[in-house]
Amino acid sequence: MRLQGFYFITDSKISDKNILETVGKALEGGASVVQYREKEKPIRELLTEAAEVRRICAGKASFLVNDRIDIALAVDADGVHLGQDDMPIHLARKLLGEKKIIGITVHNVSEALEAETRGADYLGVSPIYATGTKADAGEPAGVKLIREVRENTGLPIAAIGGITKENIDPVVEAGADMVCAISATICAEDIADAVEYFAKKTGSKTKK
Repeated sequence: MRLQGFYFITDSKISDKNILETVGKALEGGASVVQYREKEKPIRELLTEAAEVRRICAGKASFLVNDRIDIALAVDADGVHLGQDDMPIHLARKLLGEKKIIGITVHNVSEALEAETRGADYLGVSPIYATGTKADAGEPAGVKLIREVRENTGLPIAAIGGITKENIDPVVEAGADMVCAISATICAEDIADAVEYFAKKTGSKTKK
């Protein structure tokens, strides 16, 4: 599937809503990528839940697992998203194979260029704005970083960090192919409607 549109990330730390229902609503709203990011659950729960999310994403959105290559392999996810301190891209590629998607978070142009050289499929450019969903996100870089990464690499860009309905336009205008807005969607009263708003801004196929 094309790496463009709204990029939905699960996060049970900021919402006690049922993850499967939440993902279902995100898909209804037009999410084109779903990342399963649950860092504190027992492995058996991760396996069971990830397999179910994989099932409901099939044919609708690319399904990625955050960090855990073992979980991604076990449930046959479409790929993984890695951080700078996770397994190196070349080793992840060796385990996952050439057909799987590998994305990585980058905070500057140097990291972006390194990721492109190492074979990443897309870049998670972060943090754009101040965010409360990731304590170690660092200082916000603003949309300037999106422009700089866009000018220096040819990889799809997923922008993340403090993105809301009020500030998404400059993000898209700066060159983001995908946008993540965790709090603005997971915590919304109507998740499908919230996702649809962002999906329309970023070129996802939205709900009928």
